[in-house]
Amino acid sequence: MADRKIRKAVFPVAGLGTRFLPATKAVAKELLPVIDRPLIQYAVDEALEAGIEQMIFVNGRGKGAIEDYFDMAFELEATQKERGKDLSALEGTRLAPGNAVFLRQQEPLGLGHAIWCARDIVGDEPFAIILPDEFMHGKPGSGCLKQMVDAYEQTGGNLICALEVPMEQTSSYGILDPGERDGRLTEVKGLVEKPAPGTAPSNLIVAGRYILQPEVMTILETQEKGAGGEIQLTDAMAALIGRQPFHGVTFEGQRFDCGSKAGYIEANLALALEREDIGPHIREFARKLVG
Repeated sequence: MADRKIRKAVFPVAGLGTRFLPATKAVAKELLPVIDRPLIQYAVDEALEAGIEQMIFVNGRGKGAIEDYFDMAFELEATQKERGKDLSALEGTRLAPGNAVFLRQQEPLGLGHAIWCARDIVGDEPFAIILPDEFMHGKPGSGCLKQMVDAYEQTGGNLICALEVPMEQTSSYGILDPGERDGRLTEVKGLVEKPAPGTAPSNLIVAGRYILQPEVMTILETQEKGAGGEIQLTDAMAALIGRQPFHGVTFEGQRFDCGSKAGYIEANLALALEREDIGPHIREFARKLVG
């Protein structure tokens, strides 16, 4: 049903990461590592796996280190080569100029505004959005965005990642008002932002992955500020419901909220336990720690 391939992905990375101060005073929160890879690397790898050709980073002042990270590190690479060291750990950390675009969000006016800043690069194409601090951990070859792109090829329109949570937690999230369900696909009739306890229309939360049609940019162009005095992406997406196909895709995998300290630690522990090199040691250490 989809007649246009998803070639571009927008990464909103202008946030200050204040929940991780003082670490983020000098380090972008997207460069905080889960084991030995920064969050932004996991996000880019997920996009590449899904067939994304161009990464659009909406950056902010003082966060040039993200652009540096995806550039060549001449001194490091030359020194490692001279010493006969293995450079395989750096694979995938350099993006060609045509594959990476860096833009500046000059004011922190919200997620919707950050996406709107990418309008000229996105152009008249459907595009993906990845929030790097929502770390989606799927099976190799079946990451979150790959699952969504596969669904998009059948449904077209707009898609959001959906995840089930206990009903008592729904007041902390944006929630889907569901229509018909077909396996992991759920028709979206509406979006409810942080419903009062006991009033949520479902237990499906909106997680940090989206595939949207370019018409959302036109809506964001004139959209007024919403919750928190910011231009909200949720408000713009809600305006597309009923005008274009809109579905939620339930992700088969794990979500870690690495925008919170607890979620960040959970991600590190979960991935460490999966590693052959350090998993057994960490498992034994954890037993002793909590035993």
